[in-house]
Amino acid sequence: MAQQVLSITQLNEYIRGRLDADPLLNQVAVRGEISNYKCYPSGHHYFTLKDESSALKCVMFKGNAVRLRFRPENGMKVIAMGKVSVFPRDGAYQLYCAALAMDGVGDLYAAFEQLKKKLAAQGLFDPAHKMPLPKYPGTIGIITSSAGAAVHDMLRILRKRYPLTQVKLLPVRVQGEEAPGEIAAAIRYANHYHLADLLIVGRGGGSIEDLWAFNDEQVAYAIYQSDIPVISAVGHEPDVTISDYVADLRAATPSNGAELAVPDQDALLQSLDSMSAAMATALTRHLKSARQHLDILSKSPALLSPAGYIQQREKSLDLLKSKLISAQNNSITKKNQRYIAAVSKLDAMSPLKVLTRGYSMAQTGTGEILRSVSQVEPGEHICISLCDGKLSASVLEKKEEPVNESVQ
Repeated sequence: MAQQVLSITQLNEYIRGRLDADPLLNQVAVRGEISNYKCYPSGHHYFTLKDESSALKCVMFKGNAVRLRFRPENGMKVIAMGKVSVFPRDGAYQLYCAALAMDGVGDLYAAFEQLKKKLAAQGLFDPAHKMPLPKYPGTIGIITSSAGAAVHDMLRILRKRYPLTQVKLLPVRVQGEEAPGEIAAAIRYANHYHLADLLIVGRGGGSIEDLWAFNDEQVAYAIYQSDIPVISAVGHEPDVTISDYVADLRAATPSNGAELAVPDQDALLQSLDSMSAAMATALTRHLKSARQHLDILSKSPALLSPAGYIQQREKSLDLLKSKLISAQNNSITKKNQRYIAAVSKLDAMSPLKVLTRGYSMAQTGTGEILRSVSQVEPGEHICISLCDGKLSASVLEKKEEPVNESVQ
């Protein structure tokens, strides 16, 4: 019997058929660690799963990859579900992955942690970016489902606590594929048209899948970019979403969000009553002080006896006048004494005093003081001043003598 000879294509197709007919290989789950992970522009994902001693090539086509809740990364421990078959062109078998889940951790939790880490690195959770809430908001925008119980709870609480505020409802879907886009669009719409002083974004409780719209990246960016302060009020108290981290304030529940958004009118009324009482007390105290001051003024001498008051003021004026005159006389006396002392000093230093002691003062004909014989010549006229008059004289002779330097 002649042996059948097959082409490579025939052999690969035969092997693929045998693998495809095996029920175990058509629906298999494989645990391993991701390596050589690549995502191509086509949307297809290629990677290798490995354990301690073996490796398995895997591919996840775009149609299945779009359903991933998290982004696969090298080193992740995962469970891949799909079928094993042969790629005839290469003659290699591989796992055609239909679904991928974190090993030991839910894929939603993994996606949550990945996005949380990414947004934190970008600064979306930075406390410095969070805005303070308005103390008395005039208008509050509520972004939630119009059919849920949460919106009715929030409206009831807002009406009870602070009926002065106006509430605008921006209805959106809060779960499903369309929900993130609608929530983000509502936040941007409220900002564009300045619809409110404060926004409450949230919904009632549910599973992590039900709350997943508030873990969406586009919702996080819309909250971060909002110029209107945002309160995130999602689920029950233990539930924490990405929106809670980005928002300016996190509320434990939608009802708690309404409580945090506005003051309590009962507390405000009590505060107003307290301030009114304090103002009344202060006014009473001020009036009492004014009456006491008026009583003191009414008993003053000026009002009881105007003439006596004038006389008293006249006496005070006379006393002040006497003090001023005395001070002035003392000042004049001291200045006169200083003047007399100065005059005595000047008189003692006067050249005329020297003349009374037998000295004279000679001057040239032009009036210059004669200090040297060199200033005149024989025959010139000079003037001699004495204590009781002046003499006119002529120079008969001049004789120069050496000057005593010690005298000079």
